[in-house]
Amino acid sequence: MEKLSMAALNRPSPEDFKEKAKLPLLLVLDNVRSGLNVGSVFRTADAFALEKVVLCGITAQPPHREILKTALGSTYSVCWEYTGQTTEAVSQLKAAGYRVYAIEQTTKKIWLQDFTPETGEKYAFVLGNEVDGVDDDVLHLCDGVIEIPQFGTKHSLNIAVAAGIVVWEAARKMMT
Repeated sequence: MEKLSMAALNRPSPEDFKEKAKLPLLLVLDNVRSGLNVGSVFRTADAFALEKVVLCGITAQPPHREILKTALGSTYSVCWEYTGQTTEAVSQLKAAGYRVYAIEQTTKKIWLQDFTPETGEKYAFVLGNEVDGVDDDVLHLCDGVIEIPQFGTKHSLNIAVAAGIVVWEAARKMMT
């Protein structure tokens, strides 16, 4: 067994990537405090060829030192936009035909393993602030909530980790 070289991986250039067909999924970051988390989300969006990342509220925007540190160039390949209010971004996405789901812990939710994306639909997942989660006003606008099962003593995952988990599960189901 040998590791593959960068050449053997045959990755597209950022320009070619922008022209490539995308998974009909995007991520909305609701007041995420850490630029390192934002950069990691960009890497996940690049890895799974997501449509876009929507940055809202206090969420840092490229070029930001912490974002660039973890994004490793993916801010050049992944489309992104900034909206001051997450509620405004969610309303715009719903008007554009996206099904919007918060990634959160609530009394009414769909367990991640039970979430089944429908063919032909577009999805947006909202990930919240590291301390407060997804804002209540945003939750009420969402079409539903997806919760990642957890079995340890902590009550939440880092948002970059949560993004990777939900995107993998959704992408896996959308590509079959």
